Amino acid sequence: MGYRYLDMDTYKRKSHFEYFNSLAYPYVGLTVNVDITEALKRIRSEKWSFFFTVCYCVSKAANEVSEFRQRIINNKIAEFDHCKTSHTVALENGTYCYCTLDSNMPFAEYLPYASREQESAKQKKSIEENESDIYDKLFISTLPWLSYTALIQPVPIPADSNPRITWGKYFIQEGSVLMPVSVLCHHGLVDGIHIAEFYKQLDEQMRQLT
Repeated sequence: MGYRYLDMDTYKRKSHFEYFNSLAYPYVGLTVNVDITEALKRIRSEKWSFFFTVCYCVSKAANEVSEFRQRIINNKIAEFDHCKTSHTVALENGTYCYCTLDSNMPFAEYLPYASREQESAKQKKSIEENESDIYDKLFISTLPWLSYTALIQPVPIPADSNPRITWGKYFIQEGSVLMPVSVLCHHGLVDGIHIAEFYKQLDEQMRQLT
C-alpha cells in the first residue's frame, strides 16, 4: 500500500481543498451513459464475466487518474501508487458482503483470480473493514436490475475521500448499447475535469477489450 503525502505548500488546489473539505457534504458526482456496444460483443463471444470485465476496466481507468488515487489522511492529501476495488457481493439471504480485488495484473489472469476471491468473500460474508485498510480502495457497486439517470450514495460522517463508482443495467438506444455509470468523489480532491478524464479512460479500457 505505497503512498506519498503531497506538499500542501506547493499544492495547486490547496484553497479548493480547504474550502470543499470544510463542507458538510463535500462530494461531487454525476452519471454518464457509457457506450459498451463493441465491448459487450466481445464479452459475449468470449463468455467472460460481465461484472468482472467492467470492474477491471473501471479499476484500470480510475487508477489512470491520479486524483482518484488521492485520499485525505489526517487532514493531509496522500496519493497512493495503486488502488484496489472493494465491491458488494449479493448473498442468498438478500444482503451482501464486500470483496477486494486488485486489477494490477493482465486481464487473462484477473478473471480467474477475481472469481476465486469473490467465492472466498461469499464464505466469509463480512462487511467489516478496518479504517486503515480502506484508504487505498475504490468503492464499487452495481444495480444490474435497472437503468437509472441519477444515483444518491450513502456517505459517512465525517466524510471519507474514497471514490464511489456504480453502474446499472445496460439498455439499447438508437442501435447502441449504453450503460449508466455513476461516479461520486470528494470535491476537495477531484474536479469535473478529473471525472471527465476517468470516463475517457474508461472508454479506452473498453476499446482495448475489442
